Amino acid sequence: MGRKLDACLNSVNEVVLGKEAQVRLAMTCLLAGGHLLIEDLPGMGKTTLSHTLAKVLGLSFQRIQFTSDLLPGDILGTSVFDRDTGQFTFHPGPIFAELVLADEINRATPKSQSALLEAMEEGQVTIEGATRPLPDPFFVIATQNPFSQGGTFALPESQLDRFLMRLSLGYPAKAAEKALLQGPPRRELLPRIHAILNHTELAALQTEARQIRASEALIDYVLRLVDATRSQAQFAWGLSPRASLAILAAARAWALLIGRDYVIPEDVQAVLPSVIGHRLRERSDPTGQGGGVLVQWLLREVPVL
Repeated sequence: MGRKLDACLNSVNEVVLGKEAQVRLAMTCLLAGGHLLIEDLPGMGKTTLSHTLAKVLGLSFQRIQFTSDLLPGDILGTSVFDRDTGQFTFHPGPIFAELVLADEINRATPKSQSALLEAMEEGQVTIEGATRPLPDPFFVIATQNPFSQGGTFALPESQLDRFLMRLSLGYPAKAAEKALLQGPPRRELLPRIHAILNHTELAALQTEARQIRASEALIDYVLRLVDATRSQAQFAWGLSPRASLAILAAARAWALLIGRDYVIPEDVQAVLPSVIGHRLRERSDPTGQGGGVLVQWLLREVPVL
């Protein structure tokens, strides 16, 4: 199965050039069963990365373009009266896919953003009093533009916490951008991408990730990291138990991708910025964008042993 994981990574890297670290983190997030938030400027390849991941993992894919006039029914679906039968028939919305791309999620109003909350947390949606299960597996990859750009609505902390990881792709290196300019358009490559994993194999890998061994000393290290956010004055608030579980789940999936059956501190350190950066805020920073500084402080100051 390790060879198939390597094949998945290689296939995605053929389309998304020069972003090997971010592709590995995105795959880590999905193997851990979490949802992914990608924050970056338009045109950086966020949508291409999402679509390619869906293709190699063999997942059905739907894209929802979030705009200021988007309504919850546009996401979840609605019931339409059928004159022939005299009954209402439910028409499912694009949320009923295995991988859903919520594109530019912070351009929608908070009411529409919140339509994803139950889906991301419970794997189901309640529409018109009826609870409907979502596909299994179910992943949300949301993209958002930087808050400095006009027409954006910041995601509340309650929704940010639903995302296991947050990534930023950033500008490509010169060599990767040169290859991008000399090669075919990335969208033309997508039809050539074939599924490498099926649903059974993906489920088996997620189960294997949960079973990766984490020693008591490793768990104590995670607890020291979390406790520091709760006790040090520069943190506006501490990490929740959900964040503790997210750190460990991501570290286990990272170890699985590397090919180990146990977690080491370097695994925790590799995933920590992506797992907790969006969950932290400096007490003295009203913009809420100082999470990265706090993560670096944790990595520097909290002892491994």
